[in-house]
Amino acid sequence: MGTNGSTMLEPLRQGLPPIDPSAVSDAASVALPARYEAVGSARQFTRTTLGQWDLDERFDDIALVVSELVTNALRHALPADTPRDHRDPPVRLHLMHWASRLVCAVRDPSDDSPVTRDAEDDDDCSAESGRGLFLVDSFSDSWGWHPLAGALRGKVVWALFRLG
Repeated sequence: MGTNGSTMLEPLRQGLPPIDPSAVSDAASVALPARYEAVGSARQFTRTTLGQWDLDERFDDIALVVSELVTNALRHALPADTPRDHRDPPVRLHLMHWASRLVCAVRDPSDDSPVTRDAEDDDDCSAESGRGLFLVDSFSDSWGWHPLAGALRGKVVWALFRLG
């Protein structure tokens, strides 16, 4: 799992239930371009990865959460001037599997915390976003976020699923 993987896991240590990141049995990640088609790519990557890990039966819930986290990263976390053909994709999806848990984490370049929108922020985009985090909360066992440590700028938003 290269440097990015271990650096990415650092902040998860504080926010997750007591699981040892070095004991992760499987991990996979994919860089996603700054385009909305990336949501479909993230779902396909999740389907393939869960199939390899023999977790197909959890695909629906996990893919829904992955879709919401990636959509939020694309919609809210990218600077307005991010080129849509950016050579170094700014969003990355990580899937990490322990014996009894799975974590999906989305890294993005923004330092802003993810927020559920107030009901009075009534335009379609905000309402959609608020629902997105509500769905993440409903379908995962827990979720949270942390700023990235060290030289990496941005944050990681993660969701945890208990397995079996």
